[in-house]
Amino acid sequence: MTLDIQEILGMLPHRYPFLLIDRIVEFEPTKRLVAIKNVTINEPFFQGHFPGYPIMPGVLVVEAMAQAGGVIMMAEIPDREKKLVVFTGIERAKFRRPITPGDQLRIEVEVLSFRTRAGRIAGRATVDGKLACEATLTCQVVPRVRKAAVENAEATAAVPDGDSAE
Repeated sequence: MTLDIQEILGMLPHRYPFLLIDRIVEFEPTKRLVAIKNVTINEPFFQGHFPGYPIMPGVLVVEAMAQAGGVIMMAEIPDREKKLVVFTGIERAKFRRPITPGDQLRIEVEVLSFRTRAGRIAGRATVDGKLACEATLTCQVVPRVRKAAVENAEATAAVPDGDSAE
């Protein structure tokens, strides 16, 4: 199964400049996924990382892996518009080579454990078949609206004539 950018936008809440996957080229639900990130000089982080020597920050490569893992999780959640998959851990992250403008990053994630509320994946990012980054990531499914925000909204709605509840 493959997914284009519109389908990815339907699965993840991330948007520019933080959506870090462009296409999904392989997808076995609850098992593995392969995504592509086309790295261009137009990425906003290249302005400061580093002028004259642009390198994609390693944390953003790991975030791209987490987003790919998020697609695996979100695909199994029926009410995904009410949920978020949040990153809860990074283990054994290794950065093997720099990623620069013009590179096509191939992000491969394999599910190590999968439950409806949490997951653990092994991620690898390669450029031209050469390993650039690898890590083990954990994530958790949470409500999209924070509990405090819901309680504040309910309290404000309960006050007549628009007066503040404070």
